Amino acid sequence: MIVVLCGVAVALVLVGLDYFRRGSVVLAGSVLLAAFLRLFLPEREAGLLVVRSRKVDVLVLGVLGALLALFAFWVPPPR
Repeated sequence: MIVVLCGVAVALVLVGLDYFRRGSVVLAGSVLLAAFLRLFLPEREAGLLVVRSRKVDVLVLGVLGALLALFAFWVPPPR
């Protein structure tokens, strides 16, 4: 959980420094990392990543991470 939260913090700093696309990609990567960790870690070691069943958690995090990455590249860069 700490690794995922550090990734989210880095993403927020990047967005705050006006690097929207990079920050969004880092955020998407953090969410996809959370999905990967939830898939492969046992429930005792996954900690706060365990919310529902493993299948539902991985599905929700995977879809959210993929959509965040898609939207990060979909937004046109500033001119």
